[in-house]
Amino acid sequence: MASKKKCLILGLTVFLWVELYAKNEDKNVTCRLMGKFNLTGYVDAENHSVVIGGLFPVHYRTMPTSDSNEAPESAMCEGFNFRGFRWMKTMIHTIKEINERNDILPEHTLGYQIFDNCFSTTKALESSLVLLTGQEEYKPKWRNSTGKFLVGIIGAGGSTLSADVSRILGVYNIPQVSYASSSSIFSSTFQFRNILRTIPSDEFQSQAMVNLIKHFGWVWVGAIAADDDYGKHGVKLFKEKMKAANLCVAFSETIPKVYSNEKMQKAVKAVKSSTAKVIVLYTSDIDLSPFVLEMIHHNITDRTWIASEAWITSALIAKPEYFPYFGGTIGFAIPRSVIPGLKEFLYDVHPSKDPNDVLTIEFWQTAFNCTWPNSSVPYNVDHRVNMTGKEDRLYDMSDRLCTGEEKLEDLKNTYLDMTQLRITNNIKQAVYLMAYGMDRLSKADITEKYRENIVCPNIPDFDLWRLWDHMRKIKFTTHDGSKIELDSNGDIDNGYYDILNWHMDDAGEIAFVKVGEYKFTSSKHEFVLPKNSKLFWNTESSKLPESFCTKVCAPGTQKRIRQGQPICCFDCIPCEDGYVSEKPGQMLCNRCGEDDWSNAEKSKCVPKLVEFLAYEEALGFTLVILSIFGALVVLAVTVVYVIHRHTPLVKANDRELSFLIQMSLVITVLSSMLFIGKPCNWTCMARQVTLALGFCLCLSSILGKTISLFFAYRISVSKTRLISMHPIYRKLIVLFCALGEIGVCAAYLVLDPPRMFKNIEIQNVKIIFECNEGSIEFLCSIFGFDVLLALLCFLTTFVARQLPDNYYEGKCITFGMLVFFIVWISFVPAYLSTKGKFKVAVEIFAILASSYGLLGCLFLPKCFIILLRPKRNTDETVGGRVPTVDRSIQLTSASVSSELNDTTVSTVLDE
Repeated sequence: MASKKKCLILGLTVFLWVELYAKNEDKNVTCRLMGKFNLTGYVDAENHSVVIGGLFPVHYRTMPTSDSNEAPESAMCEGFNFRGFRWMKTMIHTIKEINERNDILPEHTLGYQIFDNCFSTTKALESSLVLLTGQEEYKPKWRNSTGKFLVGIIGAGGSTLSADVSRILGVYNIPQVSYASSSSIFSSTFQFRNILRTIPSDEFQSQAMVNLIKHFGWVWVGAIAADDDYGKHGVKLFKEKMKAANLCVAFSETIPKVYSNEKMQKAVKAVKSSTAKVIVLYTSDIDLSPFVLEMIHHNITDRTWIASEAWITSALIAKPEYFPYFGGTIGFAIPRSVIPGLKEFLYDVHPSKDPNDVLTIEFWQTAFNCTWPNSSVPYNVDHRVNMTGKEDRLYDMSDRLCTGEEKLEDLKNTYLDMTQLRITNNIKQAVYLMAYGMDRLSKADITEKYRENIVCPNIPDFDLWRLWDHMRKIKFTTHDGSKIELDSNGDIDNGYYDILNWHMDDAGEIAFVKVGEYKFTSSKHEFVLPKNSKLFWNTESSKLPESFCTKVCAPGTQKRIRQGQPICCFDCIPCEDGYVSEKPGQMLCNRCGEDDWSNAEKSKCVPKLVEFLAYEEALGFTLVILSIFGALVVLAVTVVYVIHRHTPLVKANDRELSFLIQMSLVITVLSSMLFIGKPCNWTCMARQVTLALGFCLCLSSILGKTISLFFAYRISVSKTRLISMHPIYRKLIVLFCALGEIGVCAAYLVLDPPRMFKNIEIQNVKIIFECNEGSIEFLCSIFGFDVLLALLCFLTTFVARQLPDNYYEGKCITFGMLVFFIVWISFVPAYLSTKGKFKVAVEIFAILASSYGLLGCLFLPKCFIILLRPKRNTDETVGGRVPTVDRSIQLTSASVSSELNDTTVSTVLDE
């Protein structure tokens, strides 16, 4: 930090002297520099029209300087960067290539002035100041330190370096084209109006990372960024897009630019303690290198790293000894290319060609681990602070002298690696962008708004804002067929990233295997990762790693976010009954439909169990058998009656009413079968009406008989002979009762009939098919009428029970009515206390029991006499007096004879 402050002070001092010289130029006042910057690079300006500046990180860092109160010194650089040296040579090669072409700037040639910025802000600012004013002792040369005008700068590498340089160059509208500064801050033309880029903005890369994370199903991801514009703004974009995608960042830490053990250990602790197994690294390879050593020191091997384009193909990180810790890294890289002639140009380097070429000498010494004879260039010693806080010397001093016979073909370093020309290709495009802009400017192809009152620009003396305007609007095709087009912010408008995965090849080297692409434009993007892509994962099982705060909730559960924690940290709560979650990770359980219910696992809605009294089940089958049996018994009685229809016992007390009773009992017994089976609308309407009409016919017929018995009782009490009740009246009673019941039933069916009803309220897991009886008033009316008939029957026959003992039909009807009432009175609480199919079974049982009771009480005694005691079935027994000597013979129910006080009162009821 101290060296940075000193250099800034020195830079400001230069500018103050420049301004002082400008104000006193007419007074012949000469300013003098207080010191010179210690810069290295290449210059070629003679015999050229203009000069293009260049800034490249040929070294990794600056050496620390003393903190004394002496005058500030320009720091030395250390850590030779073969990749940065290749970038610098690529710019020189591209300028020479353009100068040899006749279609670009045919009347002009380009020179260059390139400096090593040492991946340092101080050196980048020093280089910028020199590009602007030079370092002459007495007279600064504005934009003309080499004798030729400076038209623009290529650089300065990282986003922070480019931003710092742009803040100076932008004041004077000097165009700047960056080849590696991808930070989104440069999309702001308000802050950086002079900068253009040949590398996509991190806006696209951040979105690509989120799409990659979503593709593999990761939801809990850590993020580590360099402590600079590139890392901070990149992670900020990444976190915003993660939040928009409902994904979570487990932690976010920074890697210090200047080594700090406290800050570094904080980042290491976050990686070790977090449950996130996937971590995004938004940093350059140079800043990342100390962190990699920390991972190795702490033996952290079970992590999957998502790399940004700044280090995914870096040889500084992609070392075989690092593979156990960083193998399987997946990330994004800008497209690579093949640059014709570059390989030969890079090989054409040797310290003997120029003894003053300190960079080439240092390159040679570092590459071959030797010392160039009689060289003033110090042997490169890379001072680096390790994880213990002590200083390491990564290269030992070599006493071996370079012979000059060393062969570049024997080297295996980044400088001669032609397989990963990615940033290198961006540098070529950046130089061409500036050259095409000047070419268009030289042809006076100016936009319409500047066409009035202008003077054609004269290279090299022209307004720099015009060059920037042309460069921003240029579209051109590169040597490999790629199309370069910038948007209004000076950003790449479309392109793609390669998705790379780190593998170990057969030679024991790390291979960058392309597994997919991420294509993008300003309006859309496409993530392409074929299913057959061969991905390597650095896990024990070599399978896709998982990264979550809480494992995805299984089907049958729902997520409940933990208070105060990210949405990816939650508890899995089982769904309630009737609710399901069919997919893993559902936020809420879905309610099943009306006819469905949740299964035991709550993972699927299944049809509810359907309940009704079915014919196939034992209970239903038993009731059907009882119904059919009852109908057969009634039919058997009817057959007996038909066969013996001319006998006195059958003819007595209205034979036709007996047949009506039998027919009604068949109806009531068989009507119970309408209650069995799955209900439907017609069965619901038929069963209650049929039952009510059957009982009405039965009870009204019994009422006709009981009225006859009532009159018989009155005769016996009054001891007088009364005219017997004519049979037609009894039949009219039956007719009127039946017509009244039919009328009420018809109104019931028309106005508010019963309907089939799915009852889902009694049991959640079942659908009970039953009948909604419609109007309760009508239902009570039709059965209330039957109850009224039953009461009348019971009252009349109850009075007639006091007829002489040898007349017992009244007693049989009385017992039948008692059975009827007992059954139906018992039915009410039983019916109300049961649910579902058992409720129907109770009603069927009541129907059958009451029907069997009436059948047994009314007809079994007569059938007994008809079939087993035929001697009693005579006119004398039925209609006359029985001799007292034969007391064993009981009178039939058709007889109304009795002896009272030696007076015979005999009345035979008419047929």
